Amino acid sequence: MKRELDAIITQMHSAGIPYADAVRQFKKRYLLEVLSHHKGNQCKAAEELGMHRNTLSRTLAELDMDTAQIRSGMRRPPVSERPRLQSIVNAR
Repeated sequence: MKRELDAIITQMHSAGIPYADAVRQFKKRYLLEVLSHHKGNQCKAAEELGMHRNTLSRTLAELDMDTAQIRSGMRRPPVSERPRLQSIVNAR
């Protein structure tokens, strides 16, 4: 993993990405990963991250991450958009 991170850092530096932008992108991606692991549950994500839920919420806002969109992306689609089990069975 260290080699992969080193390669990403080298690529970002070579591309001229400023430090602040690199840190911002890392934070966004890391928080999104933890939130997706907890299906958008900020309380559980904050606990895993070792921070208070309010700090996580504030950090998400500072990073312009739409928490409603994150949560809705984690939900199952409505029944009308889910494939019907019968049509899947008939296709076999």
